[in-house]
Amino acid sequence: MKRLVLAGIGALAALTTIGSANAADLSRRPMPAKAPAYVQAYNWTGGYVGINGGYGFGRSDTSIPFATGGFNTSGGVVGGTVGYNWQMGQTVFGLEGDLDWTHIRGNAACGIANCETRNDWLSTARGRLGYAFDRFLPFVTGGAAFGDIKNTISTVGSSTANKAGWTVGGGLEAALIGPWTAKVEYLYVDLGRGASLAGADTRFNTNLVRAGVNYRF
Repeated sequence: MKRLVLAGIGALAALTTIGSANAADLSRRPMPAKAPAYVQAYNWTGGYVGINGGYGFGRSDTSIPFATGGFNTSGGVVGGTVGYNWQMGQTVFGLEGDLDWTHIRGNAACGIANCETRNDWLSTARGRLGYAFDRFLPFVTGGAAFGDIKNTISTVGSSTANKAGWTVGGGLEAALIGPWTAKVEYLYVDLGRGASLAGADTRFNTNLVRAGVNYRF
């Protein structure tokens, strides 16, 4: 009996030693690294609507018989935007249109008269080409522009014409929370010549600096 008891104690001691060695070995092994969570890149494909606002500043030149008047124009703009983007890789193609109420004005003496040019609305229909850096989208843009030119000569009267021209520019758009994005952009707009009045010829162009917020769907 004594021999059996001693043999059992010896076997138990041997098992305890083996178990301790295995536990120590396991503690020295590195724990497997957890794979990083995958974050899907932002995708710009889809339609959107938005609002924009900013400031316009440019130049108007009015030529009347025997005199010419050139002067600066400026004023605020605010309006709405609609568009659609297609993303292929990091390249983003888009179509965008907008319609803005404007308050762009300027006047100066031209000969014995005072000449004034006014623009009350502007609209553009443009293509956009951008390169996406995840949630940031720098872009260039260009297309057609439409608007009114009102020419007033103090000694004669006023005349208004709706004109078509062109526009080119660029900007940066950034994705915010959920479906919202924000952008800043610059556009150069040239409506050419219009609003002829008593032999007068008026040219209008402007620089638009705008910010906007879009809702994607």
